[in-house]
Amino acid sequence: MEPERSPEPVGPPALAPALRRRLVWVPVGLFCVGLGGVGIVVPGLPSTIFFIAAAAAFSRSSPRLEAWVLDLRGVGPLIRDYRAGLGMPRRAKVVAITMMWAAIALSGLATGRFVVALGLALLGLAGTATILRVPTSAR
Repeated sequence: MEPERSPEPVGPPALAPALRRRLVWVPVGLFCVGLGGVGIVVPGLPSTIFFIAAAAAFSRSSPRLEAWVLDLRGVGPLIRDYRAGLGMPRRAKVVAITMMWAAIALSGLATGRFVVALGLALLGLAGTATILRVPTSAR
């Protein structure tokens, strides 16, 4: 007597792991690039961290897009330095912290609510601590 075989699964074929990885990480990287682009023009919104996240997402999914982000004028060298453990230039740290606190102060004043201003200040302290933890490069 022949053993009973289970019926063949019916439905779409399974995606290869590499394709699944690309379908997840490429949109994440593109979203981060978009946020980084907005951060370039909106004071107080960081941009470099989103480009670093985009490069990380693209490193898992698309070498071509990763190379594109690493070659972007302005942020490409910062991303490469960060990856190499060289950190941020002192000038970039000063500009980032100054712009962040200016946006926090304006937002806190605009809301007129103490609780909101306090929450923004706490987020600002966390952001400042994060920036200060990154090594300072010689540039």
